[in-house]
Amino acid sequence: MRRFTRRSLRRRILTWGAVGTLTALLLTVVVVTLSPLMALTDIRVTGTERIDPASIGTALDRHRETPLALLDEAGIRDDLRAFPLIRSYSLEIVPPHALVVRIVERTPIGAVERGGVFELVDAAGVVVESSAERPVAAALIRAGDADPDEAAFRSVAEVLDALPDALAGRVDVITASTRDDVAFTIRDLGHRVVWGSAERSEYKTRVLEAAIATNDPAVRWQFDVSAPDSLIVRRLG
Repeated sequence: MRRFTRRSLRRRILTWGAVGTLTALLLTVVVVTLSPLMALTDIRVTGTERIDPASIGTALDRHRETPLALLDEAGIRDDLRAFPLIRSYSLEIVPPHALVVRIVERTPIGAVERGGVFELVDAAGVVVESSAERPVAAALIRAGDADPDEAAFRSVAEVLDALPDALAGRVDVITASTRDDVAFTIRDLGHRVVWGSAERSEYKTRVLEAAIATNDPAVRWQFDVSAPDSLIVRRLG
């Protein structure tokens, strides 16, 4: 009986000792995590070109001195909504004091003229930048009212997004009145391209590039790739 009692007591002591140690460890972690020793003091912003990173840091100032474990991600999201040029972002907590905010900015696809003002817009129709003069090397978009809810604008955006950078950078004016009649002119060369819808854009690009390469560059041509399996080439002027 005495041996059993001693063993039972020893087990209880070991159990309570383990529980006490674990509790102390958890309390230490909680205290350190929620204390000023792990509070936010350093906000780092990366990935910006058009947005001033300092302005983002200022917008997030209210989160400074907050323990990293208690940072309000919903509140940070609300603060970043004040920057329309932010397409997406990600957050990384770097103990003991830093928060890294990685920004992905909106990428303009072309310019829309409204009331004598040229607005650089992205594929969602969000205005990235405005100026009194047409931005250099930006495609001029003429697609209805350039409303992102219009099928014509969406089709133009899809085409510009699908074109390789080298070709997209040479588009002068791109037009559409429906989703199926996208057309554009090529800067410097003066060629006109009838594209049709945004479907099969990758294949249309290959057909167009081959057609440009095999025709006299000193002549202005119209390349109709709307049905890419049946390319139509016509001399202009």
